[in-house]
Amino acid sequence: TSRFRLVLTGVLMTPHLGQDAVLIFLFSAIATLSPTRDVWEIGMIATLGILQLTESRLPWVETLPGKVTWILLKLSVAYLLIGYTGGVASSYYLMLLLPIVTAATSLDVLPTLLFSLIACGAYLSFLLFIDWNQSYIEPDQVRVIALRLLFLAVVGNLVNALAGALRIQNAKYRTVAEQLADANRHLSEAEAAMRRSERLAALGQLSAGLAHEIRNPLGTIKASAEMLTRYVPADNPLAQEMAGFISTEVDRTNSLVTRFLDFAKPLAPQREPADLSQIIDRAIAAVERETTRVSLYRNYSPDLTKLPLDPNLMQQVFYNLILNAAQASPEGGSVTIKTKSLPDGAEASIIDRGTGIAAANLETIFNPFFTTKPTGVGLGLPIVQKIVDEHGGRLTVDSEEGQGSTFRVYLPCE
Repeated sequence: TSRFRLVLTGVLMTPHLGQDAVLIFLFSAIATLSPTRDVWEIGMIATLGILQLTESRLPWVETLPGKVTWILLKLSVAYLLIGYTGGVASSYYLMLLLPIVTAATSLDVLPTLLFSLIACGAYLSFLLFIDWNQSYIEPDQVRVIALRLLFLAVVGNLVNALAGALRIQNAKYRTVAEQLADANRHLSEAEAAMRRSERLAALGQLSAGLAHEIRNPLGTIKASAEMLTRYVPADNPLAQEMAGFISTEVDRTNSLVTRFLDFAKPLAPQREPADLSQIIDRAIAAVERETTRVSLYRNYSPDLTKLPLDPNLMQQVFYNLILNAAQASPEGGSVTIKTKSLPDGAEASIIDRGTGIAAANLETIFNPFFTTKPTGVGLGLPIVQKIVDEHGGRLTVDSEEGQGSTFRVYLPCE
């Protein structure tokens, strides 16, 4: 007994199983209480039960054609059951509530009223099968029929009102859930930006210290290489070549140190009203002077207003992003630079169809010294991120490996 009680409790605590168990019990009780125990009568009751049970199980029934079809099926089976068991005098007239309730819970007011009128008309149609030469309906019976019809209409209206209130409440819940999801997304982005800022600050201090310490001996090495070049005999080509290598590598290292210092030093953007399209055009021209392996397409919004920007810093931003997109694209590919106006600023998108970024690297591509290029240093995107942050903007990326990437730069109007 205790085991049966536990099983029953578990079934009832599971929403679908509990509802199914109750429906099966109720329809079984209706069939059991049938006075005639007629096979056809019980079969039609069972059919109505199956239709009711499977209504929430079939995805097609959730569509408008599926709902209408299911309502008409229930109405047809209920009509046959009532007609088979006595017509107007049948005790199964309440079965007409099944299609009415389905219409009320899934459709609007007018469709619910329409199906309620169809159900009432179906019930009244049984009066056409009466032989009025041999039958007579007492006034009390007429009142009972009218009350039955009104009862059907009232139940349909009340259920529709309740379902409408639930739909409105569910819509509010969905709106709140979407707002919460949006707030969580912004919070996650803010947390990620804060973590990046902390990493940038720490690495910036480290880079500044190392860069200053490295630059001093580089000057000595450079001067020594030049002295070697000047005083090594001309008939010693190996020494001349080695001195040249030393000088070249010192220049390359010094350039790298300069980038470290650029990354480490605080930015002070000199803002002025600037045309974003012109800034991007200058960045595109600089990229085209450096590489011709891809085609660069412009798709500018005509209603962009001037924004408070540092033109030189923002040109550096778009130069880096467009050059990265070109390098990630296949030979002969294309990169699209698109702008659009926003109520509170503007957004520029750099879209390529190249190699894309692995999902595992999306969180780390803005970290200093992270790079997937064989000769890269990993400071381009961190510097871009820093410049955009200093302008109060936002830099995001959408990418799928093998499908390309889209970098979006949002810049506020204030």
